[in-house]
Amino acid sequence: MNILALETSSHHLSVALWRDGACIERGERVANGGSERLLPWVNELLAEAGLKLADLDGIAFGAGPGGFTGLRLACGVAQGLACGLDLPVLGVSTLEALALAAHAHGADRVFACLDARMNEVYCAAYLLRDGVAETIIAPFVAPPQDVSLPTDAGEGWVGCGDGFAAYPELLAGHAARMTRIIPELVPTAAAVAQLAAPRLARGEGLDAALAMPLYVRDKVALTTAERLARGGLK
Repeated sequence: MNILALETSSHHLSVALWRDGACIERGERVANGGSERLLPWVNELLAEAGLKLADLDGIAFGAGPGGFTGLRLACGVAQGLACGLDLPVLGVSTLEALALAAHAHGADRVFACLDARMNEVYCAAYLLRDGVAETIIAPFVAPPQDVSLPTDAGEGWVGCGDGFAAYPELLAGHAARMTRIIPELVPTAAAVAQLAAPRLARGEGLDAALAMPLYVRDKVALTTAERLARGGLK
């Protein structure tokens, strides 16, 4: 099965090509924009694999949560390609992709936490076995001081994502319950592709017109009073 995957929810943009279990990827940290990189990367990966767009069986994208502009970028490119090729599209949670990246570092119980700006974080918890993620806590957004693991979640958790770097003091209590923290990990297109492959094989892909980002948070800006009430202007 040949799957193209896009992940642009953060400043690290990436594109991956999954081919029957083997995966190749292009990626780069881009401070702003980066949309002009995606299609050239797609062409490079296809050329490297000796494939054409017509050889693809599906397209996956990091659906969110994450940066609103980035989520719309990945979704829009996936829709555009899939519509022209009449292919199914599948959105994958960026927090789940982040957890899979931690699983590659030996973590089985992962608490994924991304900086959501506006003095909030996106979080979710997953139990991973053999590359399959079971959702323990579904994605949510909250101020970091309000984040907590459930009391029955057990021990041995690994925290990952830049939320731990952005709010180390406010998340320190949760970090104490974790065996380690890997703040530098980011969601990747390779992880999106790995998660999407069995789902697309089961026929879970959608028509391109039905694909949409998973924002989790509807509000894109705060008033000055709201920002100050949350502790600053971040």
